[in-house]
Amino acid sequence: MIKKAFKTILNTIPRPILIRASYFIRPVLAFALKGNIFTDPIDGKSFKMFLPYGYGTQRSNVLSPSTLSLERHRLLWLYLKNETDFFTKSIKVLHFAPEQAFYKKFRKQPNLNYTTTDLNSPLADVKADICNLPFKDNSYDVILCNHVLEHIPDDTKAMKELYRILKPEGMAILQIPQDLNRAKTFEDDSIKDKKERAKIFGQYDHVRIYGRDYFDKLRSIGFKVDEVDYTNHLSDQEIKRYCLAKGEIIPVCYK
Repeated sequence: MIKKAFKTILNTIPRPILIRASYFIRPVLAFALKGNIFTDPIDGKSFKMFLPYGYGTQRSNVLSPSTLSLERHRLLWLYLKNETDFFTKSIKVLHFAPEQAFYKKFRKQPNLNYTTTDLNSPLADVKADICNLPFKDNSYDVILCNHVLEHIPDDTKAMKELYRILKPEGMAILQIPQDLNRAKTFEDDSIKDKKERAKIFGQYDHVRIYGRDYFDKLRSIGFKVDEVDYTNHLSDQEIKRYCLAKGEIIPVCYK
């Protein structure tokens, strides 16, 4: 019943409205589901269960009731916290399509000069097209652009723009939904029906399924790419407690 309700909500209510509504819903969910089985490392709160999530096939125990983080958000948080100086060094950060799981946390970090950007998000400081950004060359120490490129028809142009505005020696985290069993990325512009697109691409507004060649495409733009499987640095107990996807790769890119 819960899975069906969440699936209907995700596929019928526009994302900007969902973002606004979540501020009222989160405290209720967090209170109702508090427990000690699963923990969200972003805020340290524990719950008896996480919520299901997915536009097509729904995954159980993946959406944190308190931060609304998914597996990828919690994995990235742990990586940034444990393996980088993101939370300690004074850096200029640009965050595309800012995730609610991170937004308030990053905004409050005194070491971050933090800017958000997107075309539609109510959380965006700057409304901008990722293929034609209004930022100067070599502007940012860190760029976060997660689960955005799969929505962009000309992802090559978007990648070139990200490379352009990243400072030399800067770091860009460019996560995407990826099928690691697929050698080559698949896209087909002839598929117009939203239900068919959701079935094939995993979401009605996705334009491709990235394969393992994603990393080489980033390298062809000029990025140096580390394919980081951070779950290999965590115990099975941690992976289970934080509800992570074992084997998920974080593309950590440098200029």
